[in-house]
Formats: sequence, structure tokens, C-alpha cells
Amino acid sequence: MSFPLILILAAVVFSVLGWITNTYFGNRSLKDSKVKAADIIENANIEGENLKKEKLLEANEEYYNLKQKLEDEFRQKKQSLQKQEQVLNERDTNIDRKADFISKRESELAQIEKNLTLQDEQLQSKQRRLNTLIEEQNVMLEKVAGLSSEDAKKILMDNLMENAKQSAAKMINTIEEDAKREALKRAQNVVVSAIQQSGINMAIESTVAIVSLPSDDMKGRIIGREGRNIRAFEIVTGIDVIVDDTPGSIILSGFDPLRREIARIVMEKLVADGRIHPGRIEDMYEKVKVEMNDYLQELGDQAILECGIHGLNPELIFLLGKLRYRTSFGQNVLQHSKEVATISGIMAAELDLDIQLAKRAGLLHDIGRAMDQQTDSDHAQVGAELARKYNENPVVQNAIAAHTGKAEPASPIAVLVKTANEISKTRPGARREAVQSFISRLQEMENICLGFDGVQSAYAIQAGKEVRIIVNHEKVDDVMLNQLAQDIATNIEEKVEYPGHIKVVVIREYRGVEFA
Repeated sequence: MSFPLILILAAVVFSVLGWITNTYFGNRSLKDSKVKAADIIENANIEGENLKKEKLLEANEEYYNLKQKLEDEFRQKKQSLQKQEQVLNERDTNIDRKADFISKRESELAQIEKNLTLQDEQLQSKQRRLNTLIEEQNVMLEKVAGLSSEDAKKILMDNLMENAKQSAAKMINTIEEDAKREALKRAQNVVVSAIQQSGINMAIESTVAIVSLPSDDMKGRIIGREGRNIRAFEIVTGIDVIVDDTPGSIILSGFDPLRREIARIVMEKLVADGRIHPGRIEDMYEKVKVEMNDYLQELGDQAILECGIHGLNPELIFLLGKLRYRTSFGQNVLQHSKEVATISGIMAAELDLDIQLAKRAGLLHDIGRAMDQQTDSDHAQVGAELARKYNENPVVQNAIAAHTGKAEPASPIAVLVKTANEISKTRPGARREAVQSFISRLQEMENICLGFDGVQSAYAIQAGKEVRIIVNHEKVDDVMLNQLAQDIATNIEEKVEYPGHIKVVVIREYRGVEFA
């Protein structure tokens, strides 16, 4: 057999074998695929059944929830309807009761009307009989008196008119007296009610402040070496420092409440800080002055808020805050001003006047006292000028100017403010004359000192027994110090009445300051 034939036979054999093998494996793969397809279909059917059951459960749950919600809504509506039904039943019961009451009243009124008709008929019968008797009596009187009916009527009318005039005069007099008593009583009630409703407690202002110390060792630090700290403090603040044997405290004495309060805060801050020396005292004093200005503005805002007043100029609000540290005969001026505003507003309400305007005028009536170095004699005029400067209502300006009696009131509100001011300052316990006269004397002494050329500041200390004066070193030299002290002492002696002696101390200080 040749080689090509062998190759052909081999190829045929391998082809047959390949076809048989391919057919075998193809049938086997097809069988496996059918098995896998059957498994997939079976799993899909199982998953479908499970998903169907889950959805069915979800649908049942949603149905149950919806059913519960509808049942709750139905139950609530049912309860609401039952309540409404109960209310309607109660209303029906009340209506039935009212109907029975009205029916009963109608029966009573019908009976009363029937009785009145009967009485009216009886009265008409009596009136006819009375008229007949009067006519018969008139005929008899004409025969006896020899007067005609017209003449008798004229005489009778004249007598009746005279009696009526006398009775009317007496009645008018009685009515006038009753009206005066009632008006006085009502006015007293209004004033008493105004005082009661204002209800502001007054405290007599003192001229000293006490500062607590953590220990008595602090007293030595406050005094300083050879007393330099305490002298610097008194010069800067103008307040006398009293260091005595009282444990744990020192006393600050001064007649000006604002100056004394600033000194108290400065001393407390210095004690808390522990660093006390002249430079530190000056720095702390300037810092506290700035803080005090903010505090005064807050006090003014609080005052207008309490009185219900709006639209006040910020400068006037600041001056109102300063009144917290002003006194008049021992009476705090800010508390007094709020009390006057309250009383004025209450009386204005009783008289049907402008309540807000009355309160505004009452609150601002003593604003002139907030200005520094002003005496009591001109504070009303100063206040009126301030009100005019800040465009206050002319009624308010006049009320401020007229509350001391030196100007004529131009409106009822001005009269109310003047009256409220008298009520507030003259009620028992509101003022103390001795304190105010003492403070006025100290203010007058300071003003006399400030009137001299070269004087920068002046402070009355030691309860008015000493005046300490700070001068400008450029205008006053050392030679002029004694002469200036003598001139001031002579002027005080001529113009001020005081017991004992007053020490006049003039201080000239020169400082050289450089920066490195």
C-alpha cells in the first residue's frame, strides 16, 4: 500500500473519530445545559413564590395598617360627634329652661299689666272725683274771698314762684357744696392713687462709701510710702480716704455721689489687682470714668423703659443716667424724676390728657440738675434750655421751666408736673434739709475756687473742713501759691457761712515725661 493511500485512510479514520467524539461531547453538554436550565427554572419558580408571598404579606400588613388608621379616624370622629351631640343636648336643655323662665316671666308680666290697668282705672276715677271737689271748693272760695278765679290763680302763682325761687336757690347751694366736696374727695383719691401706684422707695443718700479689704495689710499698701498713694488717690478722685482702726474696711468720704462712686470702683479694682501706686491710680481712674459713662447711658435707657417713653435724644438719656448720682435735699433725683413721671401720667389719665407727654415732662423736669456746677436756683431754666436744644415738645419745655414756680405754666400738663413734683418731694421721709444745705455749701466752695484763674480742679474734702485745689503749673508758679490760697480763703470767708475753720490747700505739680 502506497504512503498517500495510508495518509488518506488515516485522515478518514481521524475524521470519523473526531465526529464521533464531538457528537458525544455535544450531546453531553446539551444534556448538562438542559439540567442547568431546569434547575434555573425551578429556582426562579421558588423565588417567584417567595416574592409573591412577601408581597402578599406586605399588602396584608399595609391593609391592616390602613384599616387601623381608618378605624382610629372613625373612632375620633365618633367621639367628636358624641361631644358635639352632648353640647347640643346641653344647649337644648338650657334653651328649654330659658323658654320656661321666659314663659313664667310673661305670665308674671301679664298679671302685672292687668294690675296696672286696674290701678290706672281707679286713679282716673279718683282724679275725676278730685277735679269735681276742686271745682266746688273754688266756687266756694270765690264766694267767701270775693276774688275771681283768675285773681286767685295769680296770687297763688306769685306765691309758688317765690317759694320755688327760694327752694331752687337752696338746692343750687346744696348741689354746689356737694360738688365741691365730691371734687375735693375725688382729687384726693386721684393723688393718693398716684402715690400708691408710683411706689418708688426713697433712700436718704449718704456722703460716705465703705470699701471692704481682704486683710488689714492692704491698708498699708493703700497709704503707700510716706502716704504718697493715698495723697495721689485723693488728688485724682477728689474724695477723702479715711483709714481708721475699723477692721477689714476703709471709708471714702465726699459730697458728690458720682465722684464718690467712681472713687469706690477705682479703690475696689486697685485692691483686687494689688498693684497700688500713683501711676496705676491715674490709669485706673481714667478707665473707670469711661466705664461709668457707659453705665450712666444704661441707667438712662432703663429709666425711659420703666416710664414707657420713646424717641428721647441720647444726650438727654445720658443726663438722665447722671441723675442717679445727684441728690436734692438727700433725695435721689433719678428716683424722684421717675416718681414724678408716674404721678403725672396717672393724673393725666384721670383728666383725659396726653399721658405720654405728661410722663415725658415729669421724667425730664429735673434734667438741669445733671449739669455739673449748677445750683438749685437755676436748674429749671437750664433744663428748659436743654429740652429746647434737643427739640423737645414746647409743652415739655414749659413744664420744666415752670415746675419751680419761676415761670408761668402754659398748659395743664405743666400744672400736673408742678403738682406731682410737690407731692414727691414733700411726702414724709422723701427729703432731708440738713444734708442738702451741707452739700450746697460744699458745692459753693468748689465753685468759688474754680472761679480763680489757673485753677484746674477743686475738691471739698474732710466733711467740708478742707478744700484741695489743683492748679496749672504753667499759669501759677511757686511764688503765687500762697497768695492764691490766701485769696481763695478770703473769698470763701466772705461768701460762705460755715462753722469752724476751712483749710485751703493749693497744689502745684510739675511732671517731666519722656518716652524711650
